[in-house]
Amino acid sequence: MPEPDVTFATLDPNSEELFQRLGSLLGVSSLGINLITLQPRQRLRVHLHERQEEVYAVLDGELTLVVEGEEHQLGPGNYARVGPVTRRQVVNRGPGSLVLLVVGASAANVHESRDARAWETWEEDGEGRPPQEVALPKDLPAS
Repeated sequence: MPEPDVTFATLDPNSEELFQRLGSLLGVSSLGINLITLQPRQRLRVHLHERQEEVYAVLDGELTLVVEGEEHQLGPGNYARVGPVTRRQVVNRGPGSLVLLVVGASAANVHESRDARAWETWEEDGEGRPPQEVALPKDLPAS
């Protein structure tokens, strides 16, 4: 069996850095993953991507996402997707820090969610099966 292809990284949600490039830290080349922390009244530039779509996940604070001049308010646990060639701006109008996880990838590359293989246990050998053919495992016992 080949060596596992896995990389680990740690982000600092209290960092003073505006961008923490998780994708680069992990060596990911197929998409961008950034942790963005904006202080009160900070904002990013108005921008668009020619081919990239982005998903914004609000982890903490209040995001004002301006899309083609229209403001949208999102709080923790809310997500937004902005497609290519759509202008957007990230703004922190709130009183505290805004922490976002932003994932971007080319809209031209269609994600293949059905390319996975699954096993019922770690001990099971073989090539695996499509995940929908393998039952979810039982929950862990209560401690």
